[in-house]
Amino acid sequence: MENRLDFTGKVVIVTGGGKGVGKGISERFLGAGATVVICGRSEPDSLPAAGGKTADFRSCDVKDFDQIQAFVTGVAEDYGRIDVLVNNAGGAPAAEAATASPRFSESIIRLNLLAPLNFSQCANTVMQQQESGGSIINIASVSAVRPSPLTAAYGAAKAGLVNLCTSLAVEWAPKVRVNAIIAGLVRTEQAHLHYGDEDGIAAVGATIPLGRMAVPEDIGDACLFLGSSLSSYVSGSTITVHGGGEKPAFLDAANAEEK
Repeated sequence: MENRLDFTGKVVIVTGGGKGVGKGISERFLGAGATVVICGRSEPDSLPAAGGKTADFRSCDVKDFDQIQAFVTGVAEDYGRIDVLVNNAGGAPAAEAATASPRFSESIIRLNLLAPLNFSQCANTVMQQQESGGSIINIASVSAVRPSPLTAAYGAAKAGLVNLCTSLAVEWAPKVRVNAIIAGLVRTEQAHLHYGDEDGIAAVGATIPLGRMAVPEDIGDACLFLGSSLSSYVSGSTITVHGGGEKPAFLDAANAEEK
């Protein structure tokens, strides 16, 4: 049987692919033989590399449609095709919903929802012209399906991203498949800013059924599946990669066994 996870000759775009989860995704595709093009506002200190290949970095502010369009056009012209788009760029600082400024909230929505939509539109134009079509993968978050205190706009945007993939999957079929990944807690190079030292990270990991936080490569593995022919009949779907989820708080608070 052919290696259906071999991406030799394929071109993959990963937005925000130079660090954190994006870097893990980029390295997984590179290791599978793909040509990977990443983007961000500034070049990372070290480019993702694996399997003897290194990612191609190009500057692009994903909140600027003109820059997105120029980026996608340039990749298509230089490499002749675009097979996979991973909308990974996103995030949000903590802010109380009661006092967050409208400008702040609009910026979060623009980065986490409108930017993936605009990138998808541009990539779809290229993919529709290819006999093999293409695959678009939106990186969402557990914040899309549970309360997201202090990041309310972010959670709402990610929920919109999950819904967006279902609509685009219908509109752009059969050439282009569109799916989403709901990522759980991921240990990146900035994990200490959110969870503290090693003891804090271990304590958070212990609350997850599989006993650890995800690493970026875990999300990358799910992207490999969704970008490959193994998922040729998967579109408009959401894959949850969260290690089993979070134990309900009431289980620790309940005292029924003490009575």
